[in-house]
Order: sequence, then structure tokens, then C-alpha cells
Amino acid sequence: MAMAKETVLSVQGLKKTIGRKPIIHEVSFEVYVGEIFGFLGPNGSGKTTTIRMLVDLIKPSAGKITVCGEDIGIHPERALAHIGCIVENPEMYGFMTGWENLEHFARMQDGITKDRITEVVEIVGLDQRIHDKVKTYSLGMRQRLGIAQALLGKPKLLILDEPTNGLDPKGIKELREFIRKLAESGMSLFISSHLLSEIQLMCDRVAIIAHGAVIAVGEVDELVSQAATYTVWQVNLPQDARVMLANHSDILVITDNEHQIDESLLTTLHDPIITIMDESLISTMVNKFVASGISIHSVQRVAPSLEELFLKLTEGDKID
Repeated sequence: MAMAKETVLSVQGLKKTIGRKPIIHEVSFEVYVGEIFGFLGPNGSGKTTTIRMLVDLIKPSAGKITVCGEDIGIHPERALAHIGCIVENPEMYGFMTGWENLEHFARMQDGITKDRITEVVEIVGLDQRIHDKVKTYSLGMRQRLGIAQALLGKPKLLILDEPTNGLDPKGIKELREFIRKLAESGMSLFISSHLLSEIQLMCDRVAIIAHGAVIAVGEVDELVSQAATYTVWQVNLPQDARVMLANHSDILVITDNEHQIDESLLTTLHDPIITIMDESLISTMVNKFVASGISIHSVQRVAPSLEELFLKLTEGDKID
């Protein structure tokens, strides 16, 4: 018999009304020990408002939030002791060094030693630059310093709001690897994003929020499989390949303005051919291309955009 998973964060029936306008409706989900949990939704869907309630920056109108068994509405200090959080961009003092910033934040909490500061610096990989002024840091380094600050109190749950915003591809890859390493150490991570592609690469499970309501909670691949996954081809003779693909009865070739892929995923590709096809047909088409003298530069499976997934999950309900 499978053991029940240990819950770090439990959110039940969360609501927020401002004036007479409901902003968050009946949001419920759980985050387990050692998992990376995605909170996915378009900008303006209620992600940051929900996070602000999770860390007691604003009070919910109804519902219950518990962290490691502590009710945040009854014992906020006890509950928040288990949470590290970066909401939006980490605020650091540019004229101070990374180390001085961490010392400053350490003074705000009880029992943070110099050894602990050294430990978090090593965890985030800033030991070579920690004594340089923060104004000389790249955005990715500032992000890591912000995470170091959030880790000072040894939280059980780390909350990151849109952590990849503004990062270059190298910074995003490093952050992704770092987040996985934290989860492997037993920490739980709650990551909000509006990019399905990022959540798919980073997270174990996801809650999808639209118009202030959670419309689905589940494993990422399980949810993504509900919408069509694209197969994107790059070849040396795109016109010939396009004709061959279009002539196959089980393959649909998608025109540029009809696909629902995040454009950022296509910017590095030259004249990609976008198709909807069963994965089992890929090897068949590879063999046909090779036999016809068409060289294949790349073939990859690409997730649909968040919009397409929403349309599938909400049966056509548009996102504002």
C-alpha cells in the first residue's frame, strides 16, 4: 500500500474580495514534501494575490492556509517560520556587497549565524562573488542572492514568484538545475509562472489558475497531454518536406498563424515546420526524408502554449 504523502502547504477554499469584487474564488491545493509545485496562469489571473495571502501580506476573505500543520490565520509567526519567499523581484541594496546584504537580513531573524550565511552562499553558488557590490551582479546573480536570503532561516517551503522573469536562457537553465537540487535535499518549492514551457521543464505537479479560480491540479505531463503536442521539424529542404508531411493522412501541417506555441520557443529556429502527429510516426518520416535526400537538422516535441491548454481545460473559454 502506497504511503500518504506528507503535506507542507495546504490551501482550502481560499477567497479574496476587494470591495464587492471577488478576486480569488475557492482556491484549493496541497504541496507535498520535496516536490516542485507550479502555480500557472496568465498575468492578472490571481497568482500574486494568492501568494500574498500565503505569506500573510494580505488577509483572505475566507478559507484556510496551513504550513507544516500551523494555521497561518491563527499562528502566523509559527507558520511563516517555515516559509522562505521572493515575491516579484528580490530587493537588494546595490551599494552593499552580497555578504553585507545577507548579514543585514540575518539580523532580522533569530539565530542566523555567520556559518549559516556561508552555507547559503555555497548552496546558491555565489562564493566567488559574494564580497562584490550587488550593483555589479547580473540579474541571475541577484536572483540567486535573493534565494540565499530566503534560505537563511532553513525554510521547509520556498515560494518564488515568476523567478525566470528577465533571465537569459543560460540563467534560466542554471535556476532550473538549482531548484531541482533544492527539491532533492527535501525542500518543497512553490513556483508561479505564466510560461507553460518553463513549468513543464521545472515542476512535478501544477495548479492552473484563471480568473482567480483553480481550474485544474495534477501532474504536469498529465495536464499537457490533454492538449495537442506539436512536432517541430527543421530540415534543409523545407518546401519538399512540407509536401511530404502534408501528404500523410495522419499528419496535420500547421500554418504559422494557426499554431499555439510560445513564440519565444521558435525564435532560434529557421523556417520550422510545425505539425500535429503521433510520436510513433516520427521515425517513419525520418526514414522517408533520408530516402528522399532531405537532411534533418532537428525534430522536437513542443508543448502547446498556455492559451491552448486553457482552451482545452475550459472547453473554449477565452482568457482575458
